[in-house]
Amino acid sequence: MSRRFYGLPPLTTLAAFESAARNLSFKNAATELNVTPGAVSHQIKALEGELGAALFIRRHRGVELTEDGHRLFGALAEAFVRISQNLRDIRQRNSISRVTLGATSAVASLWTAQLLAGFWHEHPDITVDQHVSDSGFGPAGDIDMFIRYGRDANAALDHHPLFRDELIPVAAPTLAARLPDPDLAELAAERLIYLDSFDQSWTRWSDWFAALQQAPPSQPGLRVNNYMIALYAAKDGQGVALGWRRLIDPMLRRGDLATVGRHSVPAPRRFYLVTRPEAELSPGALLLRDWLVANLHELNSPEG
Repeated sequence: MSRRFYGLPPLTTLAAFESAARNLSFKNAATELNVTPGAVSHQIKALEGELGAALFIRRHRGVELTEDGHRLFGALAEAFVRISQNLRDIRQRNSISRVTLGATSAVASLWTAQLLAGFWHEHPDITVDQHVSDSGFGPAGDIDMFIRYGRDANAALDHHPLFRDELIPVAAPTLAARLPDPDLAELAAERLIYLDSFDQSWTRWSDWFAALQQAPPSQPGLRVNNYMIALYAAKDGQGVALGWRRLIDPMLRRGDLATVGRHSVPAPRRFYLVTRPEAELSPGALLLRDWLVANLHELNSPEG
C-alpha cells in the first residue's frame, strides 16, 4: 500500500465531504461536483469507514453533521479558503486582472453585454469573462459572482439586492394589438408560453394568475425550457409570454415585444448579485461588484 503524505484520505473524498457538509445535502453536492448522489454517498461512507466515526446523521429530509463532522468541516473549510486565497494571489501576480461573471442566457443577452461594455470603458485594464448557464451556479470553479432571480441556497455567499421587477404579459405587437385590454379570463384563454426551467425560483403563469385571484389557465399552451426561447417564441407570434418588465426592456424598446393589456404583478423576488465573500474577491472583482450594484440598484424598493 502506498504511503499518503500528511496521512490524509484521498482529496476527492475530502472534497465530497466538504461540499456535502456545506450544502447539508448529498444531492446538491453531487450537482456541484458533477457526479451522482450515489458517488457522493460512497465517498462519505469510505471516509467514515477510514475514520471509524459517523460524520452525518441521515434523516428522511436531509442530513445533519455530527460533532465530529462539524469539527472536520470547520478545519477543511478554513484550509480550502486559505488555499483558494493563495491560488488567487498567484494568479493575480502572474496574469492580467480577470473577473468571471455568471448569468442566465436571458440576463446575459439582454443586460450584461451592454453593461460590461460600459464597465470596460471605465476599467479597460480589467477583463470580465462571462459564464452563461440556465442551470445555476455553484461556488466551485472560477465564478466570482453571478446575477440571479431570488436568493441562492448557499448562505455562505454574499447577496447584494439589485431591484424587484414587475411581471407583465407580452406578445408580438400584432397579437398585442388584437388584445388591447383583455380581462383575466380572456387572457387565460389565449395560447400561453410556459417556462419549464431547471431553476424553480422563476415565477410561472400559475403564480401570476393566483396573485390576481384568477383561476389558472386550462389551455395546454406552448412549453419551453429556456426563457430566451420563450421570448423569441412570443416575438414570432406563437403566444403570450410572462415578461419581467425591466429585464426585457431592450426588446420592448426595439418593438420586438409589446405588453398585452394592463394587468401586472410585482415579482415575488428580487434580482441579486451573488458574490464570493468579500475576502475572496480580487480588487478587480470588487470594482465590478460595486459598479454593477450602482448601475442596477433600484432605490426605495422593498426588501425581498
